Amino acid sequence: MPQYKQFPLPDTAEGLTEAEILTWHVQPGDAVKVNQVIVEIETAKAAVELPCPWDGVVTELLVEVGQTVEVGVPIITIDVDPSGSAPAPAPAPAASNGKIGEEMPGGRIATLVGYGPRAGAAKRRARKDAPARVAAAPAPVAPAPVAPAPAPVVAEPVAPRGGYVPLAKPPVRKLAKDLGVDLYALAGSGPGGVITREDVEQAVASPTRSATAAPAAVDSGSRERRVPIKGVRKATAQAMVDSAFTAPHVTEFLTVDVTPMMELRARLKTAPQFRDVKLTPLAFAAKAVTLAVRRTPDVNATWDEAAQEIVYKDYVHLGIAAATPRGLVVPKVRDADRMSLRELAVALDDLATTARDGKTSPADMMGGTITITNVGVFGVDTGTPIINPGESAILALGAIRDMPWVVDGQVVPRKVCQLALSFDHRVVDGQQGSQFLADVGALLADPGVAMTY
Repeated sequence: MPQYKQFPLPDTAEGLTEAEILTWHVQPGDAVKVNQVIVEIETAKAAVELPCPWDGVVTELLVEVGQTVEVGVPIITIDVDPSGSAPAPAPAPAASNGKIGEEMPGGRIATLVGYGPRAGAAKRRARKDAPARVAAAPAPVAPAPVAPAPAPVVAEPVAPRGGYVPLAKPPVRKLAKDLGVDLYALAGSGPGGVITREDVEQAVASPTRSATAAPAAVDSGSRERRVPIKGVRKATAQAMVDSAFTAPHVTEFLTVDVTPMMELRARLKTAPQFRDVKLTPLAFAAKAVTLAVRRTPDVNATWDEAAQEIVYKDYVHLGIAAATPRGLVVPKVRDADRMSLRELAVALDDLATTARDGKTSPADMMGGTITITNVGVFGVDTGTPIINPGESAILALGAIRDMPWVVDGQVVPRKVCQLALSFDHRVVDGQQGSQFLADVGALLADPGVAMTY
């Protein structure tokens, strides 16, 4: 007889509490294999593909696309014995070696290597918009034959009126269409004004009341739109608030003549070892930061509030702030201090490509020690960057411009760039922050200074 198992949303990164379903790669009735990708989710850090923990046949998708669920909540049901040859369920083993699909002590299911919901995950505080339906595993008693699953119904998109589109999930849009309810005439009672199933049903029961409840602004056309705060945007916002109101920020500025650096860049681009490399000013800034850290290790340290300690790190995991379609992410170049200029240039190019494609893994965004944000690519001269949580300093690299500059008493055109360094004043004193910024500036103004480090 069939044997059903439910796959709970795993913790794909340390501290993950919830994720949004982006795309299902399977549908009810599909046969699946172990490690076959079945769903793509968006966590607070990145988009992640989840593999199937068992062989079998998909019987039900428990969560819809666009829905946010907590870690430990089942998201899919799989018949792991569709042929009906499974023996009677055996008692749970006393211990497990943690293979995919096995039950661990305390009820935990081994899903991914190093991943899996904790035993107490189901005790988390329920979200207001958490799914109301969490299907229990069907009882293996005389099951009825499973009919082929119908093709999923996709609600037609609602055309905007005056730039306004009512907020409603696809099943609610489908219900409104079937019942002949105009979503534009409804005022949503859900979070952020989202129209719920109850709102549609109430409109059918009391059409006059629902029409009068709609805001007048909708009739004349709205020039506003609302987007739910979730995923990377939500995590970034919370991290920036926590950092800004936890670490006492100090920002210092330095304007640098980087003409020698740009001349060296032009020469290196013709050198054989750099011909196939995208050598950018950011690569030079990254190299300068890793060298300057040697003289001022405090900017690469971490404040541990719980232990009341400052943690000094003998390595540089360099974070690079990157703007992506999903929002701001900060992937890391591991052990950047051990890399040559060419290796840094290659690593930065790979990092940027992966981030733009939305494929940066959660692990690649954890454990940074210091960060660079390249605002110059947007034509911005400088700014006051907010320190990435868990770090003590962040350097903003501004646009490189042709400007008048005094050289040997003469005003001449030079390549000029502005730098801004924000640092945590609990860890880094003014003298240390100033020294670090001056060192970075000196290395960019005269790359030959690197010979003295």
